[in-house]
Amino acid sequence: MRIATWNVNSIRARSETIVGWMERADIDVLAMQETKCRDDEFPVMSFLAAGYDVMHVGTGGFNGVAIASRIGLEEVEIGFEGQPTFGSEHVTPAREARAMSALCGGVRVWSLYVPNGRALDDPHYRYKLEWLQKLRDIGALWLAHDPAAQIVLAGDWNVIPTDDDVWDPAQFDGTVHASEPERAALQSIRDAGFRDSVLPYADGYTFWDYTQLRFPRNEGMRIDTLLCSPAFDDRVRGAFVDRDARKGKGASDHAPVVVEA
Repeated sequence: MRIATWNVNSIRARSETIVGWMERADIDVLAMQETKCRDDEFPVMSFLAAGYDVMHVGTGGFNGVAIASRIGLEEVEIGFEGQPTFGSEHVTPAREARAMSALCGGVRVWSLYVPNGRALDDPHYRYKLEWLQKLRDIGALWLAHDPAAQIVLAGDWNVIPTDDDVWDPAQFDGTVHASEPERAALQSIRDAGFRDSVLPYADGYTFWDYTQLRFPRNEGMRIDTLLCSPAFDDRVRGAFVDRDARKGKGASDHAPVVVEA
């Protein structure tokens, strides 16, 4: 079983490229983030034609998450219990379009698009920390309730875990993505029992900004990964970052990350 995560940075602009990659890479389940479209705009037929069922939640030109699977797509959930939202009281997890999950081949796969945070003094930063804390809290309950649970938290975490995960740590001193509270919040999810199933096999960057020749210079950061329950992680026998998928005109600024179990 191959499960992947990919911040696609606008699904309508590159759906055929994404589906073609899934077929070549023999992907069973793909968690997508930042689809940037409404549900009625999502290119469902591209996935169905290739044999993938797909579910999406999105409301417009930002956020948006989806899951495509050729091994089953059942018991879809939008948002997680206690998930905070940002903005007015009328905003819901569905309108936020940052988290969804489905049962795929017996595995509960989550597609997660963690808030950016914007700046350390921005209310969005406090919201980001709360979001990660609530995910940690509910994730710990899932594992406590069923230690044998097959769970994959796949997504764009918008956190650089350590200084080793970015080309120049000095450039991120005092900024979002690399602050100690963010790193501690991400680590708390691992402390709750989830394991980074990619790290034993691959530690390359997953994001390169479009500007300043960041990609050709390999000036990137590792912010996309799959955190898995112990029971699923015990099944994992390999992982890789497909850097080649970041190449070419019109590519997403993220590369897909894959685990094989």
